[in-house]
Amino acid sequence: MESKEAVKKVYEHLIEAWNNRNAEGMASLFSGHGEIIGFDGSQSSGPKSILSHLSPIFRDHPTAQFVSKVKDIRFLGENVAMLRAIAGMVPPGGSDINPEVNTHHTLIVVHDNHNWHIELFQNTPAQFHGRPELVEQMTDELRAQL
Repeated sequence: MESKEAVKKVYEHLIEAWNNRNAEGMASLFSGHGEIIGFDGSQSSGPKSILSHLSPIFRDHPTAQFVSKVKDIRFLGENVAMLRAIAGMVPPGGSDINPEVNTHHTLIVVHDNHNWHIELFQNTPAQFHGRPELVEQMTDELRAQL
């Protein structure tokens, strides 16, 4: 069941759930052993743990909205795919991306029982130490998505 569009939809649902501050919606996309590694390095495994990690974030903090662009989708096997994307964040009340929190997203999904489930979502800071032109290039690419 190789479908790049189906894999992309899982990622879009993940981003949409974040932007809607929907912890249940995000957690439900993960497999029973799926893991999330956040921008700050925090790790959660399984939908229940992911839900308990995200719920207070959405409840207690005004989270920024993701703006993202899928860069690549590759199948690693018949039922396993990897998606790479870049993302920026627009702070609450803002209208532009904050380049200080640009990130690379890596998503590994597995097809099981007619659905794609997330096995890994990793959110890696894209700070490009000492290379401000790369931060600017990524930010410009993301601004085009606004």
